[in-house]
Amino acid sequence: MMNPETESTESIDQGFFGHPKGLRTLFFTELWERMSYYGMRGLLVLYMTVGVTGNPGLDWSNAEANAIYGIYAGMVYFLALPGGWLADNLLGYQRAVLFGALIIMLGHFTLAIPLEQTFILGLILVAAGTGLLKPNISSIVGQLYSTNDDRRDSGFTIFYMSINIGSMLGFAVCGWLGEKVGWHWGFGAAGFGMLLGVIQFIYFRGQLGEAGLNPNPNSDEYKIKLRNISLGIIVLVSLIVLSGLLGWWSVDAVFFAERFRDFLVILSMVYFAYLFLFAGLNSAEKRNVLMLLLLFIGAAAFWSGFDQSAGSLTIFTRDYVDLTFGSFTAPVSWTQFANPLFVVMFAPFFAYIWVFLGKRNLNPNTPVKFAIGLIFMALGFIIMLFAVEYALVSSPVGVQWLLLTYLLHTFGELALSPVGLSAFSKYSPKRYLGQMMGLWFLASSLGGVLAGLFGGEATSTGLDSMTPIFSELVYYYLVLAVVLIVLSFFIKGKVEE
Repeated sequence: MMNPETESTESIDQGFFGHPKGLRTLFFTELWERMSYYGMRGLLVLYMTVGVTGNPGLDWSNAEANAIYGIYAGMVYFLALPGGWLADNLLGYQRAVLFGALIIMLGHFTLAIPLEQTFILGLILVAAGTGLLKPNISSIVGQLYSTNDDRRDSGFTIFYMSINIGSMLGFAVCGWLGEKVGWHWGFGAAGFGMLLGVIQFIYFRGQLGEAGLNPNPNSDEYKIKLRNISLGIIVLVSLIVLSGLLGWWSVDAVFFAERFRDFLVILSMVYFAYLFLFAGLNSAEKRNVLMLLLLFIGAAAFWSGFDQSAGSLTIFTRDYVDLTFGSFTAPVSWTQFANPLFVVMFAPFFAYIWVFLGKRNLNPNTPVKFAIGLIFMALGFIIMLFAVEYALVSSPVGVQWLLLTYLLHTFGELALSPVGLSAFSKYSPKRYLGQMMGLWFLASSLGGVLAGLFGGEATSTGLDSMTPIFSELVYYYLVLAVVLIVLSFFIKGKVEE
């Protein structure tokens, strides 16, 4: 007869589609958080520019709106770095996720207040909360598995499906309410979605067990010192933000986005240099960090194109794509529904294909998977070049051009993003895990800022400015993919036994 203790352990370890039960808790928490995030994000550029027919927006320029979108997207993921540090040293991953979810919820409800000042404040709160939640929920996923568990990549892919189910809900509900009823109704719906996520996490938190429960062991004196430093920084930043909201200072959005981009490049390179030179890593850990640096560069490049979906591609959709189906005109943001739908459809296939190839010793290494993702991104923008050419001759064009672009971008996402999450969880030095997961999201931060800048340039003069920017992106991805493939023969991650 099976030992009851063993049976209980195995039941917990395989309680969610053959994966640990705790994955279910994280799956639904991430689902509702992404519902709120993407539901609101799909409305941002539309709301900041001229709006849509019958529902005017703030009427800011395309360049300014894209820059603010890029700053916001960049801040969302940049704050993952201090969020990971706080979880590592003070909060533990579980408490960081809970506090982050509460701040996000407050941010969305603030966005629902119809004032320009509360709009900016709401974006700041959502970015701050996401910085606490996003890296740390992924760190908990990694801790549910042993280092060499073959289910790890598959588990991250299943977790990744929650992101896309949630974003479908967000685009469907928040997109409809925001465009057809009122922008702030859409923002309020995002807040309600996050409220459900908070309730779910609190209720099912016990299924996580010890995974991510406690921060790194430090002396009480050291913890007090870290806590005081953290509180001081939070107060200082809050005062700066408050003074800006009161109109005591202002800055050009495009200029700020450009400086933010420069700051992120310098910060990421300095942090990687610190890991190589001063973090006390052994030779195997340094080789792993070198591979993660390559993945960081590939991911930043990928997201700078992928995030055009809420920027330049949204403006192209509103102005040049026919969304009328009989007597029904679809909301502009609903075209972004295609990406998460494709992910849900094809994520099981990608999860299976890596396992299938692995059993036959044919599984590509991680840098090659990243190169595959970049090639798909390039193919998507080649499709958009044709769409722009057709729109120059006669617009509006059919929605099939966007759907094919989003399909190819989705294939790229599935080849790169869940694999990257898994790689940073697996190959990062263990005592820096939370910070390394924050660094993974720093690549998304840099990509988001670049997306805003590229999007502003692409839409500055309408269709005429799209062709050169999209062409540059195609060359950008193909060259980087070739570099990754070549370097993959020399730089590979290795887990120490």
